[in-house]
Amino acid sequence: MPLTVDVPSAAAMRAAGAVIAELFRPGDLVLLLGGLGAGKTTLTQGIGAGLGVRGPVLSPTFVIARAHAGGRLPLVHVDAYRLGGIAELDDLDLDTALPDSVTVVEWGEGLAEGLAESRLEIRLEIRPVVSPGPAVDPPAETRRMTLRPVGERWAGVALGAALRRTGLSDPGARREDQAATPASEESP
Repeated sequence: MPLTVDVPSAAAMRAAGAVIAELFRPGDLVLLLGGLGAGKTTLTQGIGAGLGVRGPVLSPTFVIARAHAGGRLPLVHVDAYRLGGIAELDDLDLDTALPDSVTVVEWGEGLAEGLAESRLEIRLEIRPVVSPGPAVDPPAETRRMTLRPVGERWAGVALGAALRRTGLSDPGARREDQAATPASEESP
């Protein structure tokens, strides 16, 4: 079942990546979906920090794939945006690194699902923040992150509990104290 959270800043996105990384095992595949500027590389930076990899995690746009070692698990970061199809993805030989690493594929929808039976799909969307007053500055943005576990590997993994440790929660969920109090008894 998908889990959705709102992520208010780049720092919160990195923190989310770091706590998600604590759940990873060798061979995990993560597909990052979303438009330009949605936060895919920022989330991957958090994943790299959570895994403890060496060096900066940068967008692999022009090199297609970067391998990061030195952490609890190696991280393979792939940008499939410029790939022309599954044959070009196969040319990267990701299947040789997959069993021992965490592989994060940006723009992998429709290409990378076949790399593993189980995967974690994370969709990131830019969401404008509605200001209650007149707009003086350009509207602020937040991100909505939807995590969709696919396959046996992710059955029962406590993604929501991990994300709550960062202070992120489902934007549609009611607070427990509100759920326990009838609306007529709520104080103003």
